[in-house]
Amino acid sequence: MRSKTKFIATILLIAVISGCAAVQSSDSGKKAKWQALFNGKDLKGWIRRGGKARFFVEDGILVGQTVPKTPSSFLCTEKHYSDFILELEFKVDPELNSGVQLRSDTKLNKRGKEVVFGYQVEIDASEKPFEPNPEKKRPANLDKNGNPVPQGQPRLWTGGIYDEGRRGWLYSLHKNPKARSAFKQGQWNHLRIEAIGDSIKTWVNGVPAADLKDSMTPSGFIALQVHRLKKPIPKPMRIRFRNFRIQDLSGD
Repeated sequence: MRSKTKFIATILLIAVISGCAAVQSSDSGKKAKWQALFNGKDLKGWIRRGGKARFFVEDGILVGQTVPKTPSSFLCTEKHYSDFILELEFKVDPELNSGVQLRSDTKLNKRGKEVVFGYQVEIDASEKPFEPNPEKKRPANLDKNGNPVPQGQPRLWTGGIYDEGRRGWLYSLHKNPKARSAFKQGQWNHLRIEAIGDSIKTWVNGVPAADLKDSMTPSGFIALQVHRLKKPIPKPMRIRFRNFRIQDLSGD
């Protein structure tokens, strides 16, 4: 009887281990080793698109610097990605708007100029209130749920999701005060982005920010934005990036 009981226990243990292995195996399609997206030395593997803002490497840090009288500029990966997890750190001048593009591409505008479009994880350090663009046909930007982005409310929407060159705000953070307060002005901030299937999620310094379901674009390049300047400034502004790493889950 004792040997029979031991035999049954052994079979059950094997079954449990096999089940765990099966779960790990089923998840393995969505796991990959971390890889560096930026080599810390030069801009190999990247290409500038859009405007003429400067991108360069300084002390192992990737720097984007404003240039007057030029459209928004993007430093784009040559490679396209579909499903991935991306982590990086950034530090931005207080008045500079920036962002991280994902699943993005280019198209020609009405003037025949190449412009970038696609999902953008916002880097917005400004504490100025949101003001809708009067040139827009709609009275104010709406998020994907049809909620108007509030006017007169301080922005600080770092980690929100904007659809660059297409639909505008998809997931603003006006209903997520914890995420809006997670951004640290004048400091290095950590950003995590998970794009898996139709799910795009973001974290700012470990705090959950956006949680979007959208399937318009399944793949595209990753890019770093330097926003165009709306008015002259006395000296250039900078956005700094470091510690890029990515898990490419696309299986390519």
